[in-house]
Amino acid sequence: MRNFRLCRTALLSVTVCGVLAASATEIRIGGERRIRLTEDWRFLKGDAPGAEAPAFDDSSWRALNLPHDWAIEGPFDPKYNPHTGGLAISGTGWYRKHFVIPASARGKQFVLQIDGAMANATVWLNGAEVGARPYGYESWAVNLTRHIRIGEENVLAVRLTPEDRSSRWYPGAGIYRNVWLIVSGPARVAQWGTYVTTPAVTDAKATVSVLTTVENRATHAAKIALDTALVDAAGKRVGGGINEFDLPAGDSKTVETRIEVANPRRWDMDSPYLYRALSTVRSGGEISDRYETPFGIRTIEFTRARGFVLNGKPRRFQGVCMHHDLGALGAAINRRALERQLEILKSMGVNAIRTSHNPPAPELLELADRMGMVVMDEAFDMWAIPKVPNGLSKHWKEWSETDLREFVRRDRNHPSVVMWSIGNEIPEQGRPDGAKTAQRLTDICHEEDPTRPTTSAFNSPDAAIRNHLDKAVDIPGLNYKPLLYARFLREHPEWKALVGTETASTVSSRGVYHLPIEKYEKHPSHELTSYDVIVPAWADLPDVEFDAQEKNPEVMGEFVWTGFDYLGEPTPYFGGMRGGDNAADWPARSSYFGIVDLAGFPKDRFYLYQSVWTKKPMVHILPHWNWAGMEGKPIPVMAYTNADEVELFLNGKSLGRKKHFGEPVALPVAANISPDRKFLSKYRLMWQVPYAPGTLKAVAYQGGKAVATQEIKTAGAPARVVLAPDRAAIASDGDDLSFVTVRIEDKDGNPCPTADNLVNFKIDGPGTIAGVDNGNAATTESFQADHRKAFSGMALLILRGEKDKPGRVRITASSDGLKAGEIVVTTKK
Repeated sequence: MRNFRLCRTALLSVTVCGVLAASATEIRIGGERRIRLTEDWRFLKGDAPGAEAPAFDDSSWRALNLPHDWAIEGPFDPKYNPHTGGLAISGTGWYRKHFVIPASARGKQFVLQIDGAMANATVWLNGAEVGARPYGYESWAVNLTRHIRIGEENVLAVRLTPEDRSSRWYPGAGIYRNVWLIVSGPARVAQWGTYVTTPAVTDAKATVSVLTTVENRATHAAKIALDTALVDAAGKRVGGGINEFDLPAGDSKTVETRIEVANPRRWDMDSPYLYRALSTVRSGGEISDRYETPFGIRTIEFTRARGFVLNGKPRRFQGVCMHHDLGALGAAINRRALERQLEILKSMGVNAIRTSHNPPAPELLELADRMGMVVMDEAFDMWAIPKVPNGLSKHWKEWSETDLREFVRRDRNHPSVVMWSIGNEIPEQGRPDGAKTAQRLTDICHEEDPTRPTTSAFNSPDAAIRNHLDKAVDIPGLNYKPLLYARFLREHPEWKALVGTETASTVSSRGVYHLPIEKYEKHPSHELTSYDVIVPAWADLPDVEFDAQEKNPEVMGEFVWTGFDYLGEPTPYFGGMRGGDNAADWPARSSYFGIVDLAGFPKDRFYLYQSVWTKKPMVHILPHWNWAGMEGKPIPVMAYTNADEVELFLNGKSLGRKKHFGEPVALPVAANISPDRKFLSKYRLMWQVPYAPGTLKAVAYQGGKAVATQEIKTAGAPARVVLAPDRAAIASDGDDLSFVTVRIEDKDGNPCPTADNLVNFKIDGPGTIAGVDNGNAATTESFQADHRKAFSGMALLILRGEKDKPGRVRITASSDGLKAGEIVVTTKK
């Protein structure tokens, strides 16, 4: 039996409790080129002079596995800057790993690849500095071969020094992405050394070009044979070619292999089919390296008349912007957590992601490839002019070209990536020399990948146009300018296309409703009404963007700010809308912008987008129907639907039908924040309903036929805790997760929409609690605990299965005065 209380000091990334072995781990060198190097590390929060030395005593350091975000452990405190989540993101942290390379690997090359380390990383191997990188979002690699000791203990040391005010949102802290040891012979494919394109595609055949850079790290020249094979999703060979050439010692060469594939299956949003290019490097007849590149066969184009065209079919971006944190897990990457986010977004109708405002984890692009989502891959939030004192601009002159080139090389083989964004709301928009920098960055992107266009997200488009930045990118992007689309399209016929790179920015708290909706004032709870009528002064309602996109079909679509809530930027609090920081705004510590809350629970706005972006009949009504003390008083009831009309019933009595796209609804837009702004929306239906307890029911009709319904019932007193896992079986690999929804219900099974009961969790079996949450943006409760208060009747428990310990994990959720909930999650090999 295992109880979470025994593991209270465990990190989110730790897969077992207790102390990991202090002895060096032998790395198994077999047929794998890339070995995940994430287990059995030692960590110290704080400085440790001399910790790069192999003989340094780290036995008292904390044992853990990567990925790891030390800041998410908390505690929350306003002294840590609420703009970045109120968590301790700054300071010094050390990581050390002891390992042995077996004698059988003598003569091999060893490269360390770090997918992301936040931030200002320096790496030592056996006391020798082997590399450094300041940009915490960048993936990078260093060659370890010179300093590797074969058959002996090696010590890898990494020091990080993330700084406060280095970001405008929560960046995390630590080695928060995966780390890999890449093993090959001296003749090898260079880091991110393949480039696969499909220059000609028809239904009958596709021409696939594979550019491969081979490097010779031996001390003598080599006769190289590069065998490139293409295989389909089933592993069947569909084409290939061989290149032979001489390669001097220490030199590299890029060669092209052109291969025709008969009857290709295309990668598309609806059928994301993937091939693989298998590159085998032989030196002197012996295999020296094997390299695998997943890719898709597809065509993309961008035109003024048709917008974004994928495989000959216009596809509008129904996109969202996404920051990189994973809520209760912090910045520590987890494939399943990321997959869950994308699954939720796809169910809303999302088909595109903007990686705001930095290179994403590689796992995001791998998932997008597999799930059929397209990506605007964004590199930078700032250039040389800083937005925050300790941001990327400090290192811009030295590192911008290297960062951008390696970013493009890493990501250019992903079929999901369709655009490069070189910047977001860059201050250089207002500078006469801004276009020079923009052109330099666009040129780098084109040199590394001429198949995709560049964009930049302009929030001051008139300044950007005046200073010619619009001419320095292939496709201008506009942030929060829906009412100017028509003007810019009219004034700039030379623009190839136009896209809403950042839109809407409505703020709300899930399940919270404040009356009257006509006037908004900051609420003592630090929650924001979910009637979806509050926006910052720079932004607009979803309805405004819908209308502008509909009226301007030449705009390729939008990327809403944001898909999920994220840590930091708690607008409208702490100066987010008007005024400066205010201590009374604490504990607001994370964003309210998300269409989905931090725990992954959809807000009402989710269904507004679903009503516009999907075709399967649906209807959603709001608010909840628990309004004790409001009997007989009017409650605004809204309905979101993609059907023709909706009929509303209260306790079986019809309150009338309303036509979708019929008489528009006058929406107040946070009147005291954005004065005198109102909008007539045809995307919502609204009734004023005198409150009476009972059942509120909506029926949606299409062509006169009922196609969707929703009921909301007045709930009684909380009576029980109910648990529902997103998956009842997970892998026992130490990484896989089950996300368990916790719901407070009355005795009849009705959700209690205002319940805030404290729920305690107990785990029996081979699993641990990876995190808890409830979606409340204004609480200082720890994400790492065995309890959580419900928020708007719900909470979340994240279960991690223990590595190599398959079995049954029993989860019990109890709360004073309520019937406990219990489920079993199975972990399998």
